[in-house]
Amino acid sequence: MRKSTSTPHSQSTKILLAFAAVYVIWGSTYLGIRFAIETIPPFLMAGARFFIAGAVLFLWLRLRGVPGPTARQWRSMAIIGFLLIGAGNGAVSWAEQTLPSGLTALIIALIPLWFVTIEWFQNAIRPTLEVVLGLALGLIGMIVLIDPARITDSGHPDLIGTAVVVSGTIAWALGSMYSRKAEHPSRPLLGTAMQMLTGGALLLVVSVVTGEAASFDIRSVSAFSLAALGYLIVFGSLIAFTSYIWLLKATTPARVATYAYVNPVIAVFLGWLLADELLNARIIIAAAIIVAAVALITAVKIRQATR
Repeated sequence: MRKSTSTPHSQSTKILLAFAAVYVIWGSTYLGIRFAIETIPPFLMAGARFFIAGAVLFLWLRLRGVPGPTARQWRSMAIIGFLLIGAGNGAVSWAEQTLPSGLTALIIALIPLWFVTIEWFQNAIRPTLEVVLGLALGLIGMIVLIDPARITDSGHPDLIGTAVVVSGTIAWALGSMYSRKAEHPSRPLLGTAMQMLTGGALLLVVSVVTGEAASFDIRSVSAFSLAALGYLIVFGSLIAFTSYIWLLKATTPARVATYAYVNPVIAVFLGWLLADELLNARIIIAAAIIVAAVALITAVKIRQATR
C-alpha cells in the first residue's frame, strides 16, 4: 500500500520538474541562440549543439549497459530527430539571423494550434470552445507582448525568416505527435540521444551543403558565443530537450505545448535582466494574459484526460 500511494506523488514531482525545465530553460535558449550565432554559423551551431549532446548521452548510456537500439528504432528516432531538431530547431537558429527573438517566440506560439489541428484530423476530435478560447487568448497575449508594429524599423518583419519559423513549428508539432506512437527504445533517454544524434547530423550536413562549414573560421568565434553554445548543449539539449521528450510520454501533447506561451515571457524577462531590454506595463499585462491562456488549456486537457 505504501508503495502505491507514493508512486503518483513521485510521478507528479517528476512532471513538475520537467515542466520547470521546459518552461524556464527553453525560455532562455532564445537569448542563447542569439549569442551563439553572432560568430558561429546557425546550422553549424545547432548541429554541433545537438550532435555533441546526443553523443555524450548515447555513450554514457551504452557504457552503463543499456542495450543497443534496433534498426527499426533507429528509423523511428531519426524521423523524430529530423522533424524536431533538424527542421524545428534548425529553422529557429537560421531565422534568428534576421528575426528578433521576440518575434520568433510569437511565431513559436502557433505550435499549440498545430497540435490541436493534427489531433483533430487524426482522431476526428474537434477542439472544445474552451481550448479555442485558450489558443486565441494566448495569441492575443503574444501580440501584446511582442508589439509587432515595433519589431523592425520599417514595421515589417522579414517574410522569409517568418515563413521558415512557421514551417519549423509545423515540423515540430508533427514530430512531437509522431513520437507518441513511434517505436522507442526501452530506455527513453536512449531514444532522446538517438534523436539528438540524427537531428544534429542532419544539421551538420545542411551546414556543409550550404557552404557554412567551408567558410567557417574557428578563430573568428568569440568566447561569448562558445559559452552560449556550451549552455545550449548542457541545459538546452541535455536537460530541457530530454525533459520535453519525457513529457510527451508522461502527459498530453496539448499540455506539453503550453510551453510555447510561457517561453516568451521567460525570454523577455531574461532580456531585461541580462541585456537591459525593455520591461514595462504592456509586457506585464501580456504576461498575465499568457498565463491565463496556459491555465485554461491545461485545465481543459487535464479534465478531458481524467474522464
